[in-house]
Amino acid sequence: MVIQTQDLNFYFGNQLVVKSLNLQVPEGSIYGFLGPNGAGKTTTIKMLLNLLKIQEGSINIFGQELQSNRIKILSQIGSLIEQPAIYTHLTGKENLINRARLLQMPTSRADDMLKLVHLNDAAHKKAGAYSLGMKQRLGIALALLADPKLLILDEPTNGLDPNGIIEVRELLVKLVKEQNKTVFVSSHLLAEIERMATHVGIINHGSMLFQGSIKDLEDISQPMVQVETDNTVDAANFLKKGGYEVTNVTDNFLTLPYASKEVTAAINAGLHENGHKVYSIGKVQKDLEQLFLNITKEA
Repeated sequence: MVIQTQDLNFYFGNQLVVKSLNLQVPEGSIYGFLGPNGAGKTTTIKMLLNLLKIQEGSINIFGQELQSNRIKILSQIGSLIEQPAIYTHLTGKENLINRARLLQMPTSRADDMLKLVHLNDAAHKKAGAYSLGMKQRLGIALALLADPKLLILDEPTNGLDPNGIIEVRELLVKLVKEQNKTVFVSSHLLAEIERMATHVGIINHGSMLFQGSIKDLEDISQPMVQVETDNTVDAANFLKKGGYEVTNVTDNFLTLPYASKEVTAAINAGLHENGHKVYSIGKVQKDLEQLFLNITKEA
């Protein structure tokens, strides 16, 4: 595990905002740290980066305890917390050169990073004139300048348009696949995390509600049969009389728990034989947003 926390607690005054948090972030993963605003995500990230002092519990990063190995560990982490810290009066390249000098890195790394985040053409443009997506990519370039093993990003797609979100997503996937980085990314954009994460942790009110791989998350989701028919209310009533459990009815679709291919075929045949027009029928899995809502509601 690249990140491992044990019984991590944090208080603001008398309010417990992070509760017995046990993170398990595997090496080479894109770990999506999910939760609504105010769930405790940023507080947790600030503890991982030693920006907030641990009050209770422990943090191990790269197999070492954070407090006693702080400088060694933090030198191998790149981070972006909400908004990138850039000088708007400097060009993109000047920002990177300035940071490289502070980190005592070769200034030639600036060109490498601009190429990596696709900002070559804007290298000599003032950063203040960058779009939000360009600023976020510059922020990620700054975080990657020292070639860290671990990248910690807090809401990196916050405020971005769809193109900017896609740009950041593709960059993160590329970093893991081609440069063997581990990425820990917090977000409340569930659909976006679903497209790139290999593992997820779902947090609400400071407590971990679920943690595991995307496959683990899908496995706890009961698949459903979705039926598109001409009259969903009549079709639902017919199926209920036949002993089927109909869980949802809208103007266009009705859904019921998936049992097997044979049962799905029987539902289709029964509706057809009783005069209901079936436009489509098939097995569907809940998306991450639905799973998140179910998990937080149960909690």
